[in-house]
Amino acid sequence: MTKQIKAHKNILELIGNTPLIELNKITAGFKGNFYAKVEAFNPGHSSKDRIALYIIEQAEKKGILKPGDTIVETTSGNTGFSIAMVSIIKGYKCILAVSSKSSKDKIDMLRTMGAQVHVCPAHVSADDPRSYYEVAKTIHKNTPNSVYINQYFNTLNIEAHYHSTGKEIWEQTNGQITHLVACSGTGGTISGIARYLKEKNSQVQVIGIDAYGSVLKKYHETGALDRDEIYPYRIEGLGKNLIPTATDFDSIDRFVKVTDQSSALTARELATTEGLFVGYTSGAAMQGLKQLDQEGIFDTSSTIVVVFPDHGSRYMSKIYSDNWMQEQGFLDSQDQEVTATSKTK
Repeated sequence: MTKQIKAHKNILELIGNTPLIELNKITAGFKGNFYAKVEAFNPGHSSKDRIALYIIEQAEKKGILKPGDTIVETTSGNTGFSIAMVSIIKGYKCILAVSSKSSKDKIDMLRTMGAQVHVCPAHVSADDPRSYYEVAKTIHKNTPNSVYINQYFNTLNIEAHYHSTGKEIWEQTNGQITHLVACSGTGGTISGIARYLKEKNSQVQVIGIDAYGSVLKKYHETGALDRDEIYPYRIEGLGKNLIPTATDFDSIDRFVKVTDQSSALTARELATTEGLFVGYTSGAAMQGLKQLDQEGIFDTSSTIVVVFPDHGSRYMSKIYSDNWMQEQGFLDSQDQEVTATSKTK
């Protein structure tokens, strides 16, 4: 009798069920027990695989998407890659409006995956016709048989993480989680996880990480969008210059802001301490966790889960490039001296 071959039908079956990994060295001296939900283990190397597959399959079930149709989306890179990957398997065309702030690595990857890419200026208002939000809307309007995913204003973004990531974290911690730390961009990841965890235990504290130059933290605290908060920053996929309806602000207890420099350096520190080669936003999440520890909000009984959204390979031309880091003024003289010494060996 022929033995059955143990294989997945396609790459989409590998989405989800990412590991929870204990943090040891980078949290040395911290009070509490720290774990990372490492989303780079998804086949598309980011948490966005979850929403791409979920939203597309929901559209299929409703008859909105049919074979040969075109999927249009606004993305800083990761969602676009995930949509392109799903589109390949399911037979859809893919057109993406991408922020110019996205790394060259991300943009090259999108084109490699067969997507048609429109790079849009990052530092314009959300309602500017050149913004990637408005460009995507125009492409959708002018493309027959197209569907606009619209992750920033699509509540399915939240549902995807409610049904998968939140459930996984609860089960992986055996319900012992006391704090969730996660970045907020579209807000789908943190909101979906938060809803699930708070249904299980309303005492779980959910802390969002925001960027300086973004409006999310102040909006959460005041209910007002303050345009004076908006200015250019470098972290991709974190924070916003508008208020996404895919963010459930009521499920988030508080926000903490992090800087471009500290987030970049912390991402590099994760690689050299924990062996975790993660992206810029993961560095931001870890930097936020560091700042929370300094506040003294954790104790020895705390179980903290931090979400690392994507993989470091998408930032080789940015935070993992010494030249880029020096151009931004992110490496001090001591860092530069170490780098120069290592190159001469």
